[in-house]
Amino acid sequence: MGELSLAALTGALGVVAAVIAYVIGHRGGRRAEVAELQRAKATAEDTAGRILDEARREAETLRKGAIVSGKEEVLQLRETHEQEFRQRRVEVERDEKRVIERESQLDRVREGLESRELEVQRRGKDMAQREDAATARTQELDRLVADERRKLEQIAGLSVDQAKAELVRRLEDEALADAASRLREIRESSKRNADREARKIVALAVQRVAAETTAETTVSAVALPNDEMKGRIIGREGRNIRAFELATGVDVIIDDTPDTVVVSCFDPVRRETARLALEKLVSDGRIHPGRIEEVVAKARREVEVAIVETGEQAAYEVGVTGLHPELVKLIGRMKWRTSYGQNILAHSKEVAWLAGMMAAELGLDVALAKRGALLHDIGKVLTHEHEGTHVQLGVEVATKYGENPLVVNCIAAHHDDVPHESEVSVLVQAADGISGSRPGARREAFETYVKRLEGLERIASSYRGVERVFAIQAGREVRVVVTPEQVDDARMAALSEEIARRIESELQYPGQIKVVVIRESRAVDFAR
Repeated sequence: MGELSLAALTGALGVVAAVIAYVIGHRGGRRAEVAELQRAKATAEDTAGRILDEARREAETLRKGAIVSGKEEVLQLRETHEQEFRQRRVEVERDEKRVIERESQLDRVREGLESRELEVQRRGKDMAQREDAATARTQELDRLVADERRKLEQIAGLSVDQAKAELVRRLEDEALADAASRLREIRESSKRNADREARKIVALAVQRVAAETTAETTVSAVALPNDEMKGRIIGREGRNIRAFELATGVDVIIDDTPDTVVVSCFDPVRRETARLALEKLVSDGRIHPGRIEEVVAKARREVEVAIVETGEQAAYEVGVTGLHPELVKLIGRMKWRTSYGQNILAHSKEVAWLAGMMAAELGLDVALAKRGALLHDIGKVLTHEHEGTHVQLGVEVATKYGENPLVVNCIAAHHDDVPHESEVSVLVQAADGISGSRPGARREAFETYVKRLEGLERIASSYRGVERVFAIQAGREVRVVVTPEQVDDARMAALSEEIARRIESELQYPGQIKVVVIRESRAVDFAR
């Protein structure tokens, strides 16, 4: 900055001097003005000299400042480089120490390896010496054994192979004898223990259950407020009782018993429906064919609701959860089915309790045992509707509704139709036998009677055009209701003859069975 100012001032002085010279040249005659100009020139030169001196001083000052600033910057750079150099030297010294330590470690490792190698060489020499000694001793022992063997062969008169075979044979005989004796002892002990434990478990289970053993009947009694109600039930020319029996499929017995009407039917569901309907009609007092059909339909719906509630209650009592709704409904229907006079629902619950108790005693799956036991006779409520044994039907319905394969096996194997796949299946079979074999639990004659009635209905239902079939009068009469559009009057006589002949050939029964074919056309309207 000082050098630029000095150059500018020098240029300005040159310009002033040129102006003065020009003025002097053109105005030479004017001395006073020249003198004035000379003075101005001298003044300007003095001023310029001062400015130049000041500029030189300022330039010198700036130059010294720049020198000082440069020296400071050089000092800072030098200090920075010296600091970096010191850090690098520290790092290098640290690396040198690390290398020295590593070298010392390697030296120690090398010394250890050398000493170990020397030790291994020494041990190798010892092992070689021992091996030589062992080889010599082995050879000596082999020679001694061969000498002794020859001496033994000479004394015993047997070769080594013959002696081995004899020894092995004797050992085998002794081992077989010991094994057979031990096996017999184990079997006898196991049988005694198993019999004792089985008797204990069964006794405990039977003692804890203590279920009822009453057998089912085929009649239900309905109390009447008075004997006049019997005439209203019969109706004019018997139309009410005929309509009731036709709608329910039961046999209504009105005899001299005071204030009582008996409803007879081998199907407990139909009998319960008829009983409820008759009680409603008696309490209502309005008894005529139209009202009878309405009340019977309502009673049938109530029985269906009761079936579901009964199934849910049975599952709750036994402790079985997660059953399919259709299985619950089938369990409820067990209440109105019997087997050898024994109520199937009560029997199934009893079997479930017995199986659960025995499973608990044996440490098995109690829930699985109860589930299989509760469903083991589920097929019996389907035998009058489908073809096949109750075991086959039970397996089909349990498989259809996603039951556990072990539960399905409990159903299939409880009569030994298929092999048992688990211990639980065996327990279910045992519990079933216990429940059915208790004194008074079942009646063989009753089951035969029920099967005969079911056979009557099955035979009659197999013909085309048959709408409904009812076996009544304790199996002495079969009422067959046909569809008027499919069976005419001429066909009715032939149909009754065919059903009668087939019953004669397929069933066994005392006395005679009356076959009644009913063909009825109705026209119904309402006056509003």
